[in-house]
Amino acid sequence: MMVSGRSLEAGTALLTGAFGAAVVVSSLDNGIGWSAAGVDAGTFPFVVGLIILSGSVFNLAQGWLHAREIILRSSELKRLGMLFIPAAVYVGVIPLIGIYLASAVYVFGALVQHKRGAFIFSGLAAIATALALYLIFELTFQISLPRG
Repeated sequence: MMVSGRSLEAGTALLTGAFGAAVVVSSLDNGIGWSAAGVDAGTFPFVVGLIILSGSVFNLAQGWLHAREIILRSSELKRLGMLFIPAAVYVGVIPLIGIYLASAVYVFGALVQHKRGAFIFSGLAAIATALALYLIFELTFQISLPRG
């Protein structure tokens, strides 16, 4: 399977366009324009959403007109999947097991795979990551992160 520049540009433009459209629609609930108190709360997000949406339409047109060559080949897609799939699983398991354990497992797995079996280093880095997250967010900023 190969991915052309056109399809990559179109996919990115559609994704950012959907985000811009969601921002525009949600800002309408907060009100746009002027009220007796001044600018309504939804005005700034509405304008930002329009900018994102218009940029996405521009990128879609530019990508459709100019990007025709193959950008990703099968081997490159495999390498991209090796990065994306574990990251998606990591995000998916955070609500189940908490961010500390999920982060430790993710860092451990990524380092073991990258360093080809450096278990001690990977284990220390995983523990340090979980500890750093706890110290920074829970103790320093007093922000409670998902614990599972």
